[in-house]
Amino acid sequence: MFSFFEWMVAMRYLRARRQEGFISVIAWFSLLGIALGVATLIIVMAVMNGFREELLSRILGINGHLSIYGQTNQLRDFDPIAERLRKVTGVVAVTPMIEGQVMATARGIAQGAVVRGIRAQDLAARNIVADNIKSGSLADFKGKNAIIVGQRMASKMGVLVGDKITLISPKGNTTAFGTVPRMKAYTVAATFQIGMYEYDSSFVFMPLKNAQVYFKMPGAVSNLEVFVTHPDDAIAIGRDISKEMKGKARIHDWQRVNASFFNAIQVERNVMFLILTLIIVVAAFNIISSLIMLVKDKGKDIAILRTMGATSGMIMRIFFIAGASVGTIGTMAGFGLGLAFTENIETIRQWIQGLTGTDLFAAEIYFLSKLPAVVDPSEVVAVVLMGLGLSFLATLYPAWRASKLDPAEALRYE
Repeated sequence: MFSFFEWMVAMRYLRARRQEGFISVIAWFSLLGIALGVATLIIVMAVMNGFREELLSRILGINGHLSIYGQTNQLRDFDPIAERLRKVTGVVAVTPMIEGQVMATARGIAQGAVVRGIRAQDLAARNIVADNIKSGSLADFKGKNAIIVGQRMASKMGVLVGDKITLISPKGNTTAFGTVPRMKAYTVAATFQIGMYEYDSSFVFMPLKNAQVYFKMPGAVSNLEVFVTHPDDAIAIGRDISKEMKGKARIHDWQRVNASFFNAIQVERNVMFLILTLIIVVAAFNIISSLIMLVKDKGKDIAILRTMGATSGMIMRIFFIAGASVGTIGTMAGFGLGLAFTENIETIRQWIQGLTGTDLFAAEIYFLSKLPAVVDPSEVVAVVLMGLGLSFLATLYPAWRASKLDPAEALRYE
């Protein structure tokens, strides 16, 4: 499609002489702008994907896809109900649970915490907890006083495995002197760290029978957590469960519970994509301006080529090659830079933190303890195609203008 002569002339025009240095500088800035735009888009999209995937895996790893609540605050005869729900198509597991808020104190430090009463075998089946035990053992999750707490919570309170934490429930015991908060000391059997700040700093797991005693719910639980085959099918399976329960239960799916959270991530992702696309658009305008200046500067050369037999199509292809080369090289450079950065993003973050002495990714603000990045091949292809497309479109007008240059007029003014 393009002859060797056209390639040779185009490459010669890109290597500007001293008097044409300004045009060359603009072309280099165009190349750099496209490279940075493509790389930044790839990095930001990968980080946003990583955020969503990491949060989703942790939220749905420690929480059920569906939560089944009774008509009141307590759900009785929960084991027969759980057995019925396990037979519903798509249901993988059903876990009876008691959940309540308490005040946890140790060594003079107090903070709010969420207690979850759960059977030892059910907790062991949750890989996100069982595979991330930092100290102690799940085998010790038994007896009347054993609890498992998040590693950040243990560190904040200065407790180790074997130390005691006192839990204070706002729903206290009624006495002759009024309502007295219910207090009980528990021994830390193990600590976990799943990498999400909210859970690592405030969650406490307690054997189900102990939780029933502590929260005064004998023979009952607060809810059943249901895990399904595919999280996206939770709503449809929830309808099947509602039929099985004959409407005598309140069902909350994970999408409804976390809707605002994930919608905010999606909106931020879309806005960042639009904003960063402007970097590539600005670089494309730089290509237009540099090529227009190049055409004006090479007016005499174009006229001589036309008088030597070069067609307007050849002239157009020469300048198209010149502009497209800048766009293609910039896009490919950005593609390589973006992928290399995302592959080593956590190492780069640690290096910058060590260099500056600042915390660039505080877990208490960003929920996760490390910077995630997940590259979506389809998004990368879309970004690369967009970079190439904008670059090619930017060359069309200057190349067309060069092809329409009148040789006689160009030579006359020279």
